[in-house]
Amino acid sequence: MTDPIEASIFEKLSQRDAGKSICPSEVAKALEPERWQRMMPRVRAIAVGLAREGRLVITKKGKPVDPNAFKGVIRLKLPEAGSPSEPE
Repeated sequence: MTDPIEASIFEKLSQRDAGKSICPSEVAKALEPERWQRMMPRVRAIAVGLAREGRLVITKKGKPVDPNAFKGVIRLKLPEAGSPSEPE
């Protein structure tokens, strides 16, 4: 069974043009519109797990970040074909 947060992340990304990103809050608001702030830690945790698996890229100011060591405002996007999902 797919996690609803994971499913929502990939659904939102599929609705964007290639190479475009989403804000984790979009996912939280879609799942819990009234209490989306409470969902944010879970959304970020799922995103970190997906990034560690190479299925997602976490970015900050447009550049990939290490999923094991980041702070602040982030965005989520799909890895680009043929490019590593690891930060530079």
